[in-house]
Amino acid sequence: MHWILLLIAGIFEISWAVGLKFSHGFSQLIPSIITVICMVLSFYFLALSLKNLPLGTAYAIWTGIGTIGTVLFGIILFKEPVTAMRLVCICLIISGITGLKLLTQ
Repeated sequence: MHWILLLIAGIFEISWAVGLKFSHGFSQLIPSIITVICMVLSFYFLALSLKNLPLGTAYAIWTGIGTIGTVLFGIILFKEPVTAMRLVCICLIISGITGLKLLTQ
């Protein structure tokens, strides 16, 4: 269950990062409100997951999910470049997240 909470926290992490782009520096009301709500929910679910997960592992996985998700959404929504090195870096992050999860049972 605690891994599910961490995944939910990561999804809200992605959501607030993407929302921040749409808010244009908090100058757009609705995207700004959605961004702040997602921030709060991201921290809330991270806090719940930390009741049962080691801090370093949970935080690394949470930020990894956020990083991978925001890169992918940047590519899809904002036409950011897809380069071989970006894909290699994403694979390295996925490898690190997988390793941390496997080592924390």
